[in-house]
Amino acid sequence: MDGPRRDHPLWRNQPVIVSAGRITADDTGCTMAGAALLEPDDRSWAGTLSRISHDVYHLPEYVRIDAGLTGGTPAAFRYEEAGRVLLVPLVLRPVPDTDLRDALSPYGYPGPVGDPGPGFWSRAGQAMAEFLGTRGIITTFVRMHPLLSTPIAALARAGTVVQHGETVSVDLTLTTEQLWQQTHRTHRNQINKARRAGVSIVFDDWSWFDEWIGAYHATMRRVGATEFYFFTAAHFHRLRAALGDRIHLAAAVSAEGELLGGNLFFAYAGMMHTHLQATRDGSTSYADKLLYDEVRRWGREHGNTVYHLGGGLGGQADSLFRYKAAFGSGRHPFHTWRVVADRGAFEKLAGVPTPELLTGRFPPYR
Repeated sequence: MDGPRRDHPLWRNQPVIVSAGRITADDTGCTMAGAALLEPDDRSWAGTLSRISHDVYHLPEYVRIDAGLTGGTPAAFRYEEAGRVLLVPLVLRPVPDTDLRDALSPYGYPGPVGDPGPGFWSRAGQAMAEFLGTRGIITTFVRMHPLLSTPIAALARAGTVVQHGETVSVDLTLTTEQLWQQTHRTHRNQINKARRAGVSIVFDDWSWFDEWIGAYHATMRRVGATEFYFFTAAHFHRLRAALGDRIHLAAAVSAEGELLGGNLFFAYAGMMHTHLQATRDGSTSYADKLLYDEVRRWGREHGNTVYHLGGGLGGQADSLFRYKAAFGSGRHPFHTWRVVADRGAFEKLAGVPTPELLTGRFPPYR
């Protein structure tokens, strides 16, 4: 499972502070005049995305589905200045026992996207903090997109940026022979064993979907995930309906015709991401390795340029990271961005925002 939320039981790393900033008197010409909070049906959301590089995580239909998991409100912060735009997908949640809210990224790697320019991004970040703070939103927690260019230092002027480690990607512009050579020999041996055992990978045969959902739940039980991560079959079907041909299922089927596991992945704008991979309980004949190999082959054949596998648990260089790293050589720093929009409300709930509070579990009052 890639890109865990900060409240996931496996999010236990010790973050590294990259930079921290505090909103002070405006000395950059920042203005809220170009700031807005959009609903998914607002045509400005889709219109903004049509102008800038983005991924599936930024689509309003994706954010709407994700917000439904927690009863949150899907939204996007949009900032425009002199013809340049920036957009940040958000899920707004009520803060218990208050009339306030906070915001976080939808699941995955949404991050801000926008036109280039560190000065512009710095002003946009500060405008976001000020704008959300005036609307009863205490804090914002954002997961950066590891593949898209982001001026991290500029965002740090409006908050705290934390680096959690690295993620792994596969360069799909390589030949199939080069992809195979980048694969660790242990993985290659096990992929070959899976093929000799008669395991096959079937793409987009959605008749396997409900059985794969059962395998996903089995995987969540094995890793001790919280109740939140037992996404219902209804959620998965809504996600498929919302994303259409931008979401795919690779099903691993045994020689006897039994489902061994599957990889639910996104393919959009040349970028691929494993959303969730799961295998059933019991013997799987190395179906997990074969899935990754066949999905990257599928991606290359369908004209994608990069396949993002994600990182280790909580960004650590752990066994999961090493497992993924054995499929490709691409490495990308993974950051989160934490913004205190209403300092007074934050102090009442959690105390003075010290570096320890801003770099650990965030927001600390949850």
